Formats: sequence, C-alpha cells, structure tokens
Amino acid sequence: MNHAGITGPRDLPLPDLSDAFPGPFPSSPHADAVERHLQQWTDELGLLTNHSARRALCNITGQGVARALPAADLDGLELCAELFLWLVAFDDVHGEATAAQDPVLLVDRVAELTRVLADDNAPAGSDDPFTAGLRDLLRRLRARATPTQYLGLAGHLRDNLVGLVWEAHHLNQPDRVTVETYCAMRPYTVFVHTLMATAPMVLSYDLSETQRASDPVRQLETAVVNLASWVNDLASHTREADRLQAAPLSLPTVLMAEHQLGLPQAFETASHLCEEEAAAARRRIRELSGSRVRPLELHAEALETITHSFIWHVDHDRYAAAPPHAVPPHLTTGRPSWP
Repeated sequence: MNHAGITGPRDLPLPDLSDAFPGPFPSSPHADAVERHLQQWTDELGLLTNHSARRALCNITGQGVARALPAADLDGLELCAELFLWLVAFDDVHGEATAAQDPVLLVDRVAELTRVLADDNAPAGSDDPFTAGLRDLLRRLRARATPTQYLGLAGHLRDNLVGLVWEAHHLNQPDRVTVETYCAMRPYTVFVHTLMATAPMVLSYDLSETQRASDPVRQLETAVVNLASWVNDLASHTREADRLQAAPLSLPTVLMAEHQLGLPQAFETASHLCEEEAAAARRRIRELSGSRVRPLELHAEALETITHSFIWHVDHDRYAAAPPHAVPPHLTTGRPSWP
C-alpha cells in the first residue's frame, strides 16, 4: 500500500487503507433506531450533562456499532451500543484530563466499578449514574451470553478500567512511555477487545478453545486491534495536541521520543504500520472465510465489520479539529464514508 499524497491536518501523512478495506461499509438498518435508543438511555441515566456532547456521542456510537455488527438484531445492537457508550462516556468524564490532574480519583472510581464487575447482584446502595449503568448492563449481558462469553467480557471490561488508570498516570509525560509498552496498553484504552468480545454474543456463534487459540484467529485479532488503536491515534492527534497544548499520549508521540523523529516522520511511520496491519488482517480474513468452518467464517466476518467501524468513525465530527473534518475521507476509502 502506498499512502503518498494522502495527508491530514497540517499536511501530515495518513495511511491509505483502501486496498485492504475498500468499502462501501455496510450498516444495519437499525442504525437510526439504535441512536435514538442511546439518547433515551443516556437521558434516563444522566451519564453526560452536556447536551451537545451527549448528542454527538450517541450519534457516533449508534452509527458506529451499526457498522461494527450490521448483521445483529436490534436488541443486540442496543446492548452493544450502550456498553460502548458507557465506556467512552466514563473515559470522557473520569479519564483523560480530569484523571491527569488527580489520578487517585480515577483509581477510587475504578475500584468501585471493579467491585460491581465482581458481583453485579450486590445491593445497589447509592449508585451514581455510571455505577447504576454498569449494573444494568452486566445483568442484561449475563442474560444474553454464555457463562464463558460473560466471563471473557467482564475480564475485558476490567482490562479497560486498568488501561484508563495506566493512561492517566502517563498523560503528563507521554515521552517516557516506550513504543513497546504503549502498543501493548493502547488496545485497552480504545476498547476494541471489548467490542470484539460482544460479537459472538449478539451474532450467536462461539469459537472452541482450540479455534480461539489458533494462529489465524489470534493473528487476525491482533491485526484488527492494532489497526483500530493506531488509526484512532492518527485521527485524534491534532485535536488532542491543540486541546492540551502539549503532545498527547499517542503512537506518533512515543515514536518521536524513542526514535528521535519529527512529527511528519512519526506520522509516516505510523501510517506504514497501519497499512501493514490492514494487509495482515485482510490475509487472515480471507483464510478464515475460506475455511468452511462456520464459527471461523462468522468470526472473520465480524472482525471485518468491526474494522470497518473503526475506520469509519474517525471521519466523525468528534475527531475534528478546527477547521472541521480535520481527518479527510482519504484515510478510509478514498471518499467520504458518512455524510
């Protein structure tokens, strides 16, 4: 793949993913219904007090999940969308800049939520909106999932919370994080493992332990996780740098620090890495899709559409810097992916 000529804000180079994931990306016919449901759900729980932020988050989550799992039924889409919105809203409210000022506050909140993950049937007490929302989600997820699926999902949620604590402790000194450590931790702060864990639950398939541990499945999942993480970093870097007036904790930043690169060179390196992961994911999708083993075929299809959603969502206004649409449509498929 060659990303020559494709640039983002300030003429920074971006990956061309159109060879591996050319689009158009399918979307569920329930997308608008899921978005409306999220607006009602967040209003009832009071997760976000800022109306415009709540509306934007409901839009990107509802439309994004509809692209991540377009074959899911409405109930499954709503449940996945609520879970993903809960994670992003928690990060927005309790993570990032707030946690960087006082990480102890985030640790205390994570400890409380970890207790809920350990026992969602414990007495509710005086739950705040995020604790109450998690209890509600876990009860409905448990009802939909097999015991193994539920335990796996709960484990990924704990990883997400730990990832947010780790991130909060490094936000103020991102140049001290190694590339290896960053790449190991980033998937837990972009929540892609958790989204992947919901796919078998809502699409009614399951992998055996042998299938789950096989090289093709593990390599496909790794490639999708890396691509989702790094594309997100490239999309949000300029916006975050402008907001923080400092280098954000992201792949370009750690590449610059470890390899003594300028920002354009770091973007160039990260873009090549994204293109390599996209090509690796496509190879494994083809392999598993041709396996004639139904669970493997369904898993390959699910991870392909999950990849679509992460590529699609970076064009959203949530990631825009001034002027709007800081990330051009070329990052995805060579054309606007959603108006």
